[in-house]
Amino acid sequence: MFATARHLPVARSLASRRLFHATAPAFVKVGDKLPSLDLVEGSPGNKVNLANELTGKGVIIGVPAAFSPACSENHIPGYINSTKLKTAGKVFVVSVNDPFVMKAWGKTLDPSGSSGIRFLGDPSLAFTKALDLSFDGASIFGGDRSKRYALVIEDGAVKEAHVEPDNTGLNVSAAEKVL
Repeated sequence: MFATARHLPVARSLASRRLFHATAPAFVKVGDKLPSLDLVEGSPGNKVNLANELTGKGVIIGVPAAFSPACSENHIPGYINSTKLKTAGKVFVVSVNDPFVMKAWGKTLDPSGSSGIRFLGDPSLAFTKALDLSFDGASIFGGDRSKRYALVIEDGAVKEAHVEPDNTGLNVSAAEKVL
């Protein structure tokens, strides 16, 4: 009996690991409601809840890292320069960065703020994980990051989900394919 009790926690631990690894990813999908979680804009005290903000039409653009080459040179400029941006509704860029970095990046990409795109930080990864759109980016970014994606939102729910299959590539989430 002593040996059985001693090995039981190990058996349970191994069983739970097997189940966890056997579970297929459940990325955000069409019809899902946005999670009611706070992101930050500009400073830690300025909370933004996208479930409350996107009650009409809008787009959430997720990126692996502010100031990274693909994000700064192609992905977000594609949205800023798109003629279809004005008809997209409210547009937000979300990254697993702090609000200060996101504010500086937004000013770099859109100095006048004329695009209307808002740059939000998800420093705790809570929003990204709630959408099941995180990946282990430790080898490049030092920790978990957001997959590259674009979600078209209508009435607080996902109307279209454009998630890059390799996490960081720039194909299905590009402005010309989303807007």
